[in-house]
Amino acid sequence: MFEQRARAHLRDIDSRWPNTLALGYSIGGYLIGWLLLFSTSIALNLFGTLLLGHAMVIAAYLQHDLAHNTVFRNVSLNTRVGAALGWLTGGCYGRFEDLRYKHLRHHVANADLIAFDYRAFLQRRPMLLWLTQKLEWLYIPAVELLMHSMLVIAPFTLPGRQDQRWRVARVCMLRWPLFFAIALVAPRALLGYLLAQWLLLTMLRFMDAFQHTYEISTDLDDRGAGNAHRGDRDYEERHTYSNLISTRWPWLNLLTLNFAYHNAHHTQPSTSWHRLPQLHRDLYPEGCSQQVSFTDQLRCFHRHRVARVLGENDEHDNMRAALQQGHAVGANGLNFLTAF
Repeated sequence: MFEQRARAHLRDIDSRWPNTLALGYSIGGYLIGWLLLFSTSIALNLFGTLLLGHAMVIAAYLQHDLAHNTVFRNVSLNTRVGAALGWLTGGCYGRFEDLRYKHLRHHVANADLIAFDYRAFLQRRPMLLWLTQKLEWLYIPAVELLMHSMLVIAPFTLPGRQDQRWRVARVCMLRWPLFFAIALVAPRALLGYLLAQWLLLTMLRFMDAFQHTYEISTDLDDRGAGNAHRGDRDYEERHTYSNLISTRWPWLNLLTLNFAYHNAHHTQPSTSWHRLPQLHRDLYPEGCSQQVSFTDQLRCFHRHRVARVLGENDEHDNMRAALQQGHAVGANGLNFLTAF
């Protein structure tokens, strides 16, 4: 009976256990992580923070797969599960359908499309830009926090989003009093949650920063925007980079649900996350020329954290060479969890 139901709902029956384990880990890790945050033991608090943060990371990358409809046969089921995981990652203020639309446009147009240009926003506000740069120097992901804030603000400020105002208000009325209560009862637990959120945002943007040298278009809502390289597979391959955490111990790439196999993902976006390592080996038996070093990424991520506030991902023709030379600035604000 279980086998029949699985075949009826899953897009690929062989993905049953990998996706079950990933989903179980993200939900279980989230719940256990929160429980540990309320412990009187600081050691358990720290472990709970790490577990909670990483559970949210896996939930986020599962949302990515669900946006590609690689988990279930039914689009509606992918949407419902993806929206549910948004309550774990903090992306529940926005609609999962908008998240999917933005990300699939990224694949179709071979560009990074956004609706809110935070760079122009900050440049018009020098004091806010200064504050953002100082926070980024302290490794506080101020740009990502600004982009996530737009999930709440955009329905009240951007045209065409007014229909989401009541939805955002309902989510705020559910979440904010809960966090306020936690702050009163167990402030250390709330601090642990904030640190877990820092871990989530930092890991997501580290992975995003150097994966493309695409142009950034601010016309997400214009279906004709950013299509200069639409369908150009050669351009897509040359401007996409695989940033593996480790080649010696490939299992470490599971820390981000194999999102690092990015050229393989862009070659076959409908491939489930657990099949990407094999696809990568099949595509590049002699080695991937677009693969970049984790050490180089880490060095540039640290060195250019302030410059990256206004950086864009098309600043270098060859990201691999720029990373090796220590010049790669990379991009911010391209998190697939923010649909703006």
